[in-house]
Amino acid sequence: MSDEDRDALPFGVVGFAEDTTVNIYNATEAQMSGLDPATVIGIPFFDAVAQCMNNFMVAQRFEDEPDLDDIVPYVLTLRMRPTKVRLRLLAAAGKSRRYVLIER
Repeated sequence: MSDEDRDALPFGVVGFAEDTTVNIYNATEAQMSGLDPATVIGIPFFDAVAQCMNNFMVAQRFEDEPDLDDIVPYVLTLRMRPTKVRLRLLAAAGKSRRYVLIER
């Protein structure tokens, strides 16, 4: 998918490497989170960008499950008042990129 097509999606897309370094941060997520993609790309997602997801419900699943495709109801709490969202967690064994899709 092109950057333009990804930026046009109505939900947030965060792509990150095995070490959780962010390499995709679409325009929708940037607008909703208030974070500039230039400040997020290259930063560890669960340690520095989305610490509220650094737990057994989200981050740990990427470590424990090489193949992952699940939708999780969740509440974002970092840098904002609690916000209900749905997260789609995506990973495939042998693929270097993993994704969190965020629907508000």
